[in-house]
Amino acid sequence: MRHLPKIIFALTATLSLGFTGCQQVKKPIQPTQTLAAPSDDQTTQKPSNQFNLSGKIGVKTPQQSGSAFYIWEQNQDEFSIQLNGALGIGKTIIHGKSGEVSLNSSKTGLITAESPEELLERATGWVAPITHIVSWIQAHPATTTAQVTQDTVKRITEINEDGWNVVLNYDDAATLPNKLILKQQLEDGKENRITMVIQSR
Repeated sequence: MRHLPKIIFALTATLSLGFTGCQQVKKPIQPTQTLAAPSDDQTTQKPSNQFNLSGKIGVKTPQQSGSAFYIWEQNQDEFSIQLNGALGIGKTIIHGKSGEVSLNSSKTGLITAESPEELLERATGWVAPITHIVSWIQAHPATTTAQVTQDTVKRITEINEDGWNVVLNYDDAATLPNKLILKQQLEDGKENRITMVIQSR
C-alpha cells in the first residue's frame, strides 16, 4: 500500500501557534499565480520516498491541541518515526511497511492498523491527511486534481487538495519548505490545523 509511507507526519500534528517561536521562517516570495492546476512537471515527477527529517509538528482541533518533536526516517515503503511529547503519551515509536503500521508507547502499548490514518486516530484522536503529507513536505501535490499557487521562481506556496489548504514557507532561496500549515474547515465554522516545522533534512 503506497499510503503507508505517508503515515508519518500528520501523525503528530501539533499546536500550530507554538511553532512560530521554534524557528523563524521567511515569508514566501509573493505568488504570481494562484490556484492553478499542477503543471505537467509537477504531476509526472514523483517526490522521493527516501529521506530523513527532524523537527516539530503539532495539531489544534476544536477538542484538543498538542505538540511533539519527531525524527522521521523513510526508505521507500518502510518508515520509522520517533515522537517525543505527543499529547502526553510519552516517547512513541511508529513503524510501517506495506500493509502494516504499528505504534508503541509506554502509555498506549502496541497498537496496529492497516492504514496510517486509522492508527493515528486510534492512538491520539487526531485526524490528519497522512497519505498526502509525504508529497506536501516535498513541495509537491499528492494528486492531479490539486490546485496550487506558485511564487515567481515556480515554488509551490499553497496547495488546495481533498478538503485541506496547505501553506508552504521557504527559507530564503531553498527549494523545499521548512514550514507547512495545514487547515481543514469544519461544518460549524471551526477548523483543524496542523503545523509542521522541518528543522533538518
